Amino acid sequence: MEFLHPEYLYLLLLIIPLSVWYVLRLSKTQASFKLASTSAFGGMKSDFRVYMRHLPFVLRMISVALIIVIIARPQSVNSWEETETQGIDIVLALDVSGSMLAQDLQPDRLQAAKKVASEFIADRPNDNIGLVIFAGESFTQCPLTTDHKILLNLLNEVEYEMIEDGTAIGLGLATSVNRLKDSQSESRVVILLTDGTNNRGQIAPLTAADLARSYGIRVYTVGVGTKGMALTPMNTPYGVRMQNMQVDIDEKTLTEIAAMTGGQYFRAQDTEGLRQVYDEIDEMEKYLISVQNVTRRKELFLPFALAALGLILLELLLRRTWLRSVP
Repeated sequence: MEFLHPEYLYLLLLIIPLSVWYVLRLSKTQASFKLASTSAFGGMKSDFRVYMRHLPFVLRMISVALIIVIIARPQSVNSWEETETQGIDIVLALDVSGSMLAQDLQPDRLQAAKKVASEFIADRPNDNIGLVIFAGESFTQCPLTTDHKILLNLLNEVEYEMIEDGTAIGLGLATSVNRLKDSQSESRVVILLTDGTNNRGQIAPLTAADLARSYGIRVYTVGVGTKGMALTPMNTPYGVRMQNMQVDIDEKTLTEIAAMTGGQYFRAQDTEGLRQVYDEIDEMEKYLISVQNVTRRKELFLPFALAALGLILLELLLRRTWLRSVP
């Protein structure tokens, strides 16, 4: 059972002040008359009606409660739903090298990428999503999962210096492919985000792309960073200093990776641009959902209405007969 207007149930709180008013009124209205002596009543016991004198008020409060329940419209709901979904397996490959600390995206590239990736994950609740991070090496931060709470927690823990510095794009892509190669999903996707050029690892980016193509895995590549110079923290003999560094993204290789696998290359120069990239990928990788709903509602107010009417009639009957009070 559920209520069509459950907000009306708050009216049940009115019973509290009504009960307080009844108690206060009862304490102030006491009948009295003078007798020469009360000794004749010493052995008399209180009549049962004395204990039952509050029954009409109790019946009235129950009636009020039932009427409020009727106003809230109790209903029984029988629903049948059939949902057919075709989920997608996605691996997010995220560059965590030192250049991702550049501040052309706010607060920096890495934090902006994590934030937008979190929004992307939240918008796709039915997908299996995993997370691979790479710099000079690569490893799986989170395997494919539909438990997006755990995934988001692990994404939030990603920081610079988790692994050796460098940019091993090929290794990051190969690790992502390894997570997807045994997947039974009809659609398997890698979203690879980097801001640099491959300079580490034993696997060339195009070799990893060819591996992805052989497994039917589509790769979307994202180059993140403004064109020209970007303010980047650098280690110097005097500590960490902010310096303008040339943004060097191997767009040619990233474009080839996407073309080989049936994906697409995107360039994101600011946080909003990065968000738009993920929105475009989200639109291109939609899954079909077929839902059939049959809902039947049946009003259940009649038993409550009959009970309220019966209690009101019983109260009126008791007040005018057995529990009748003399002014």
